[in-house]
Amino acid sequence: MLDARFVRENFDAVRAAMVARGTSWDVDDFLELDERRRALIAEVEGLQARRNAASKQIGALMKDGKRDEAETAKAEVAQLKGDIAAIEVEKSDIGNQVAELLNTAPNLPDASVPVGVNEESNVEHKRWGTPRDFTAEGFEPQAHWDLGPALDIIDFERAVKLAESRFVLLGGAGAQLTRALINFMLDLHLDADYKEWWTPVLANTNALFGAGQLPKFEDDLYKTQTESKANESDGEVTARKLYLTPTAEVTLTNIHQNEVLEAKTLPRYYTAYAPCFREEAGSAGRDTRGMIRVHQFDKVELVKFATPETSFDELEKMTIQAERVLELLELPYRRIELCTGDLGFAAAKTYDLEVWLPSYNDYKEISSCSNCIDFQARRAKIKYRDPETFKGSRHLHTLNGSALAVGRCIAAIIENCQNADGTVTVPEVLRPYMRGLEIIR
Repeated sequence: MLDARFVRENFDAVRAAMVARGTSWDVDDFLELDERRRALIAEVEGLQARRNAASKQIGALMKDGKRDEAETAKAEVAQLKGDIAAIEVEKSDIGNQVAELLNTAPNLPDASVPVGVNEESNVEHKRWGTPRDFTAEGFEPQAHWDLGPALDIIDFERAVKLAESRFVLLGGAGAQLTRALINFMLDLHLDADYKEWWTPVLANTNALFGAGQLPKFEDDLYKTQTESKANESDGEVTARKLYLTPTAEVTLTNIHQNEVLEAKTLPRYYTAYAPCFREEAGSAGRDTRGMIRVHQFDKVELVKFATPETSFDELEKMTIQAERVLELLELPYRRIELCTGDLGFAAAKTYDLEVWLPSYNDYKEISSCSNCIDFQARRAKIKYRDPETFKGSRHLHTLNGSALAVGRCIAAIIENCQNADGTVTVPEVLRPYMRGLEIIR
């Protein structure tokens, strides 16, 4: 969430940032509503002062026997109360409109982010590893959506029978590979001083709002709605809405919702495995084959809480940690810095890691590492205190990154590690997690 005062005092910079993002968020709408809201606040305060003064006069006038003047003062107080009530209604309505505007405003890009309209303006920072030349090895590589079913480790057809299209059923070595990747990633992050969490798979509206998923991404979320009795004695029934988490970022970030942390405990490094659920509304026709874009997938997430002075250094460290996973798996990848027009809603700066997939003859995103600065912290009300540096408390910075998306890792392993005879070589670092299995047949 943007700070209203910052927008008010830096509207030209905010307007330029929104243009760079390519968003339709209107700074002028905010300024007009905010000015009207502040004018109403001043008007109410003026009327309240008049009401209080008139109320004090009534007793004195009655004491002096000036009944007519007292009645006039009473009538004025009654009129002022009515006027205040009417203005309060308008002020509340305007305030809700201001809040809604701020809730739907994306984060401001950091000054270091390259300016661009779409992914064509993203900047490549590095490449690691060399994609295999399968032609030189004498065979054409198979896509994971063909080789996986042939090896009986991925079953798309039965997944449809169990759920619907764009769900995946993994069996045998496919299921083992999923579990191996999750445990390998978590162990790697624990060795880097991340604290592991096991979080709820359902989250409430406050958590989704805090992470920046609501209200913007409502259509992409799977929702549940149940009835519960608020009071057993009167049998009152209320509806509760919960959401299946689209990423563990939601729950990890909101662990400290409405809390004030001590500066000496920062930065904090958190990690969690979680199944993730996304409707992917509006994505029909995009990567719908295989395991690249599905409704349920597994992911190991990284989240950091840091001070403003250190958060961008922490972003670099987080990205290197995600890269480490790919390097140990020996999967070729590249690092991309997203331009202003391609940034996610809550991000101020983002690096994408893209893994090489032979089926696409291209790199595909497998991780996003973002610094959200104080955007999520404002929404979730997460602050920190540092008595030696400043009085009171301030919003800290939050960061998040995928390390990594498990399904896309499986697709990348199957395609990059396949052999001419239709088998797949298991990356060496995963073999201890797969009971020593070296070749998937």
